[in-house]
Amino acid sequence: MRLKPIPFLAPNLKKRRNGQGPVQTKARGPAVLNTPLLNKGTAFTELERSTLGLTGLLPPESSTLDMQVRRAYIQYDRLSDVLSKNVYLTALHDRNEILFYRLFSEHLREMIPVVNDLTVGQAIEHYPHEFRRPRGLYLSIRHISSIQTAFDNIGAGSDEIDLILATDAEGILGIGDAGVGGIEVAIGKLAIYTAAGGIDPARVIPVMLDTGTNKESLLEDPLYVGNRFPRIRGERYDEFIKAYVETATRMFPNAILIWEDFTTTNGKRILDKYREKIRTFNDDIQGTGAITLAAAISAVRVAGISLGKQRIVIYGAGDGAIGVARQLYAEMRKEGSTSGDALDRFWCLDQKGLLTGERPDASSEIPSSFFRPSTESKNWRRGVDEEGNSLGIGLAEVIHQVRPTMLIGASGDQDAFGEEMIREMAQHAARPVVFVLSTPLSRCEATPTDLIAWTEGRGLIATRTFSPPVTYKGLTHVIAHITNTLLYPGLVLGTTVAKASRISDGMIASAASAVSSLVSVRQPGASLLPQMDDLRTVSLTVAVAVAEAAEKEGISCTPMDDIVQMVQDAMWQPEYRPIEAI
Repeated sequence: MRLKPIPFLAPNLKKRRNGQGPVQTKARGPAVLNTPLLNKGTAFTELERSTLGLTGLLPPESSTLDMQVRRAYIQYDRLSDVLSKNVYLTALHDRNEILFYRLFSEHLREMIPVVNDLTVGQAIEHYPHEFRRPRGLYLSIRHISSIQTAFDNIGAGSDEIDLILATDAEGILGIGDAGVGGIEVAIGKLAIYTAAGGIDPARVIPVMLDTGTNKESLLEDPLYVGNRFPRIRGERYDEFIKAYVETATRMFPNAILIWEDFTTTNGKRILDKYREKIRTFNDDIQGTGAITLAAAISAVRVAGISLGKQRIVIYGAGDGAIGVARQLYAEMRKEGSTSGDALDRFWCLDQKGLLTGERPDASSEIPSSFFRPSTESKNWRRGVDEEGNSLGIGLAEVIHQVRPTMLIGASGDQDAFGEEMIREMAQHAARPVVFVLSTPLSRCEATPTDLIAWTEGRGLIATRTFSPPVTYKGLTHVIAHITNTLLYPGLVLGTTVAKASRISDGMIASAASAVSSLVSVRQPGASLLPQMDDLRTVSLTVAVAVAEAAEKEGISCTPMDDIVQMVQDAMWQPEYRPIEAI
């Protein structure tokens, strides 16, 4: 077997799927222990220790992977704060990838917030002062001509990369502009793709698109390691993105390009430009919309009213709101509604009020097709500021006039869903649907406990932040957790198996339907979405549905005789394989 260069990312090893066959390497001694996808720690056999030059470099007793996982969890559990836990998992990831992924996959519900959510935000804030082992690609807008060289340095062949996840780190949840430290978001997100979806970690690339930073604390920090100038925008920014896309797709034609934590403006523009041309996906926009659609599909099954007959109020105008509006609209069209009838079911607001044709001040990125005609609301009550000036039409008035059956919050406006408006909504809807997509808890429009009480137990509730069950008048309501993690690993896995030429709206809708199919809503108080206890099973179901949709649409580029088996075979497993010295 030809020796391949070991990149900083991970060694790209042949025939690694499902742990089949041995790994062959010319590495010896410390080089083996320092390569995360070769290192087994104390699990090397006596033969491997002898042939790989490890004799005397490890304690004499050989461990199993299960023993190592138990030991690692004990060490993890002893740590008192989430940042220390994040640092521990990062160090384990850098030392022994198989052990890291086995540990992570067995404790996904507990560890995803540590690996990817706000804990990563804390890690990012300390990034300039705690710079660790580099992982991924750092592409600078100052050196566009070096993009191909950077990809060359990975040492991967054109058919050896399935997924490239890039961020410019300007729109990170709870942080905003994170500068070059945003690479931690890309790394953490890809770890979930592997642990939950079986995406081979040797076939992914995290990418930091460094266009500068507007965060003064970073610009003034002498230890900051990113581009030390304000963010570059406009034509030069677009040229950088174009060069990245063209280079990545040329060098790795089978790879899916994922966009993560861009601002609403940039993320939407990039997605709209490339979504029909290449395999690409924006989880902040499409993923949030799709998983909310999954919850909505479950909710309308309970309510007995089709999606096309719902009256939907969306409060918020960011990525999440855009994705939700688009996805719900597409599903209505799929169910048979005309474009006009579907659009007539939406009332969208930003924090200044209802989006209408008379709102030239609207900063929303929601397409203008979702704006309401001004004539509809000319007699509606408007707010008034302290000086008596007329303001926009507020949420309470919209609820009063519209009588919504579905209310979705994606504003970050804490306590915006007040008791009076929710009780009024519940007067006109037998099963009021309320989704709170804002995070963290301190920015949520309402709490599940209040929503259940204010709807007198009839509300169908889902939240972006995890919520424990709520008991009301003797009935326990399991609150659905609207987390994209239920959807995007399976979506990407299914796209990879089908070798789809693009990720279509139909594939995304099929992913949402597959997630919804995994819950039984006949039980009173049941969750609208599956739990995260077995994400790999969820991902398998989603991947099969996505691959089937790609085949049905004629955009699959490979024959698929047994889709379920193909998906199972494609899921990478965190298992040690024999290592042979050559």
